[in-house]
Amino acid sequence: MYNKILVAVDLSNDAKKVIETAVRMAAGAADNLHLVHVVEPVAAAYSMDIYAVNINELQQEAINMAEKRLEKIGGDIGLGSDRTHTLLGAPAPEIRDLAAELGADAIVIGSHGHAGWKILLGSTAIKLLHGATCDVLTVHVGADE
Repeated sequence: MYNKILVAVDLSNDAKKVIETAVRMAAGAADNLHLVHVVEPVAAAYSMDIYAVNINELQQEAINMAEKRLEKIGGDIGLGSDRTHTLLGAPAPEIRDLAAELGADAIVIGSHGHAGWKILLGSTAIKLLHGATCDVLTVHVGADE
């Protein structure tokens, strides 16, 4: 049994399966879990009419919405807000850093069956494996179920 599991979710419908798997890994002890969602920064590289939008406000709104959704998901399985983490940045390094900070034994993340350009770029799950200092479990989720 793992003592501290970091569950990385993308807030899609697939998150439920990922969380259920992590709860089973923790032998039903939800107090062994932490949930994390990483909001990727709004790209400032889009130059067309971007000056008309306040990037900082847009970014903060995205963070606030994600934080509320993650706290709701956590609350549904009995986690307090101290065990939900909404971060801003590139998902893989942010998740790895939080896992190290928490002293996590394992990270659980969904693995999607991507096609096309997403295979070329690599998924967050693949990127997370490189440099992780604990076990990483990918839970197969996707459209083929």
